Amino acid sequence: MKSYLDVLSTLFIPPERTRGTYSFADIPAKVSFENSNVVFYGAPIDITTSFGKGTVRGPEAIRMTSARQIETFLLDEKVDIYERARIFDIGDLKIPAAVKSMRKRSHNNLASYLSYLGSKIQTITSLIHDANKVPVLMGGEHTLSYYALKALSDDKPLVIHFDAHRDMKPEYEGMKMCHTTPFYHIMNDGYIPGKNIIQIGIRQTDREENEIAKKNQVMTFDAWEVHERIDNLLKYVRKATRNVNIYISFDIDVYDSPYVPCTGTPEPFGLDPFEVRRILKNICPTAKLIGVDIVEVGLRNGDYREGTLASQTLLRILSRLPDLKKHSGMLRRRQLHVS
Repeated sequence: MKSYLDVLSTLFIPPERTRGTYSFADIPAKVSFENSNVVFYGAPIDITTSFGKGTVRGPEAIRMTSARQIETFLLDEKVDIYERARIFDIGDLKIPAAVKSMRKRSHNNLASYLSYLGSKIQTITSLIHDANKVPVLMGGEHTLSYYALKALSDDKPLVIHFDAHRDMKPEYEGMKMCHTTPFYHIMNDGYIPGKNIIQIGIRQTDREENEIAKKNQVMTFDAWEVHERIDNLLKYVRKATRNVNIYISFDIDVYDSPYVPCTGTPEPFGLDPFEVRRILKNICPTAKLIGVDIVEVGLRNGDYREGTLASQTLLRILSRLPDLKKHSGMLRRRQLHVS
């Protein structure tokens, strides 16, 4: 008999041995896997990005800022995050040496490596979910969201997708699965219907993606809608998230370009932190958060502004969880039998 942690640990480098050197938020009183309700893990993968590189350092930036710079008491919410989330950070996914040293970036190589790593993401997400905990993926490129969502698709989540881009291209530069295509394939492969996806902050797309989104009944609030008519969005979010499972996929480039100096594809006209906070705050309290990913976070030249913003965003997402004191029965220890 093996526990969930026994199985998961074989796939990870412990957080203290990663480049970030700390667990997320560097929790003073250590939380065991069994007693946690939220499990963080890093996937420092930067294989298919086509413009700026650097998402491989996303987990490092988030861990460093959350542990060394940021207090866990949220002044705007008047709550300490530990009253909502018992966080266990399992570390970074082990990346094969062949991927790290990859020089010949043929499409076949990219597809093969991504498929291998994606299957690991899917397995990890499933195991954490089956252990009755919320998986939080720190990326890494946005392609990874496909595999996490595939793992949770049986729960029929409403997906709240923050992004500057739709990521709904059928393929890009000859690649079927890459950072610009995951939301097309998660719909096209039958895992998440378009009517269960809300895209927020979109401001860069092509005509084909726009038509795909409309055809699949994706609800879109572009950046101009957010800036000029945010109350429409807030009302919609409150109603749409009532009594449903939700998954939040957060691409850091949803923020306006001055806020995200290290991400690979920054765009102007983006959202500001106050707008994002208002949107998150309007998620209905009856919604059940079943998964989160935060992706495309970069780190260059010792610039931790982006890591700080990502960390603060994660804390405010987790503040939507129920008060642990009022929901003490939500944490149950379960065992996994592995043959």
